Parts: sequence; structure tokens; C-alpha cells
Amino acid sequence: MKTRIVIADDHVILRQGMSSFLAQERDMEVVGEASDGEEAVRLVNLFKPDVVLMDIVMPKLTGVEATKLIKNANPSICILILTAYSDTHYVLGLLEAGASGYLLKSARSEEIIRAIRAVKNGESVLDPVATRKLLERVIKLSRETPEDKVQGQLSPREIEVVRLAARGMSNRDIAEKLGLSMRTVKAHLSNIFNKMRCGSRTEAIVKGFREGYITLDDVPQGIESYKRDNTESAPELLSI
Repeated sequence: MKTRIVIADDHVILRQGMSSFLAQERDMEVVGEASDGEEAVRLVNLFKPDVVLMDIVMPKLTGVEATKLIKNANPSICILILTAYSDTHYVLGLLEAGASGYLLKSARSEEIIRAIRAVKNGESVLDPVATRKLLERVIKLSRETPEDKVQGQLSPREIEVVRLAARGMSNRDIAEKLGLSMRTVKAHLSNIFNKMRCGSRTEAIVKGFREGYITLDDVPQGIESYKRDNTESAPELLSI
């Protein structure tokens, strides 16, 4: 089945250009285009896409506000932020709202396509340095609320998987590290997402941190340690 996509951006030329190159991919289908945050929420509720490409600054509802509403109603939908902003406040706000990852609008079309496939498959589209900053911010904020509680304890193997995911490792790298098949790793990630009631690695990492499954020691402090762990080429990420 094709990956169903909604594009939300107030710049019509950007939406049209993105829709055009995505339409050339056999495994992708753009099912809706939104010019503001309210329309993005409406189209997502109507079409139930797999992935939303979300701008940050839009009329009526911001990308952060729209992301929160979408994730509250549809936890399994992946939201990938395309932004021209490198401000930490914007990016961390979106990650906390449930976004799966983010890319600069200057990213090449093939990088965006690769990122869409990555988040659809439960892969990471997030610089682990930014992950660490996100977790450091979580420490400063209030701890878990009742609805954040994980429904069912993670198994020892699932804990291993989520810790390696926090290091920015791809499904393939995790499989090689643990001596598992790619299908088994995907199954573990699916179980983790179901137990944590989330739809992306970012959410799973944050909730795993709050539950004590992950510590800051599990997350690289610098990009070089990430590159040593993640042997596959990743999309160009926005570092904060």
C-alpha cells in the first residue's frame, strides 16, 4: 500500500512543488494539501494519512498547536516537520508535541523522500544531539502525568531496542547489534509503540526516559558518537 501524505504549509508554491515530486514516487500518495493549521487538522481527521509534512508558522493554528491536536486524536500518525527555523524553542516545542522528526526546507527532494519512508517504518529522523537536549528539557519540566504512563511493562529485549533507538541507530544497525532480523526489530518497535501509545521513536524515547527505561547516558553527547553508531546515511538534519 502507498504511504498516504498530507502537506501543510501556507506557501502554495512549496506545497505544489512538494506534491509534484512526491507524486513521482510509486509508494507515495498526497491525499491532501492544507494552507493553515486548522485545515491541516481537518484534512488529517478526514483522510487519516500515514505521514503529515508540517510547517511551523501557519495562520489560524501554528504547527505546534496543529501537531498536538492531531497526535491527541491520532497517535499513530507520523508528523515530519519541514522548517526554515533553527530556533530551539520552536523545534523542542514540536518534538514535545509529538512530531517524529524535522528537516530544513532547504533539504533536497531525495532527503525528504528518504525521511518520509524512515518515519513510516519507525526509523529515526532526529539528530541524537537534539534528542539529548529534548530529554534535558524534560528533566526541568514536570514529570509524567497519569496519561503518560506506559500501559504494560517493556520486556528486556524491548528496553534494549528503545535504548539503541535513543542512540540514533537505524533498524538495520539495531538488528546487527542484537543479532536479530529486521522484521523482528520492527515487531519490537511496533510493540513498544503500542505499549507506550505513541507513533514515533521520539515519543517512545521521551516516554521511555520518563519511565526510567532510558537515561541520558544512553544518548550521545556529540554528533561524532552518533556517526560511529549509525552507519547508514541519514537525511540532512537540523541540529539545535
